Amino acid sequence: MAHDIELTAADGHRLSAAIAPPAGTPAGGLLVIQEIFGVNSHIRDVCDQFAEAGFLAVAPAVFDRLGDDVTVDYSEIDRGRKLIGRLDPRQTILDLAAGVEHATRAGKVGVVGFCWGGAQAYRCAAELPVAAAVGYYGGGIHNMTDLSPACPVMLHYGDRDAHIPMEQVEQVRRANPEAVVHVYQGVGHGFNCDQRDDYDPEAACLAFSRTTDFLKRHLA
Repeated sequence: MAHDIELTAADGHRLSAAIAPPAGTPAGGLLVIQEIFGVNSHIRDVCDQFAEAGFLAVAPAVFDRLGDDVTVDYSEIDRGRKLIGRLDPRQTILDLAAGVEHATRAGKVGVVGFCWGGAQAYRCAAELPVAAAVGYYGGGIHNMTDLSPACPVMLHYGDRDAHIPMEQVEQVRRANPEAVVHVYQGVGHGFNCDQRDDYDPEAACLAFSRTTDFLKRHLA
């Protein structure tokens, strides 16, 4: 089960993180990046799920820059967006880098992010020493195509995502011809989260299988 540890970013900021270790020899380290709702019970479940698949999963609480133990209910989307808007991207990348550094004790490190975290995973592929990056329904990546990922990238989208039009997905695909882009038919935003209305267990299971295969291949 995921438990809490403390990380220290390069600027001296101390932040909490959820960590879930695997039962046996790790398949690698994994930085897990939260949605706009914080390191909540879903993100902790995600860490546990990846730990069961063999990864040392670490989820830094980037909202700690705004206060201790900040999480947002899924009904409070506007509040979550406002909190994200208050974060300094330069500080956020330091917090994520601290998670990567901790995860290196398990070997090569990959990153997986969800929603806002999906876009941050793409950013990490360009700015942090990760060996693979996976983004689930990462909004805003089409505005980050000036970044050049330095590792393999996999992206998951639902074709009925009310927040990410297919035009944006195609824009991302054109800018990243080497990226693996999966579009799931008939599902919306947040399809991996069993606490959201758009949860789709079939798509979530397929995306998880594709993600773990991808990560194990590139972290080996």
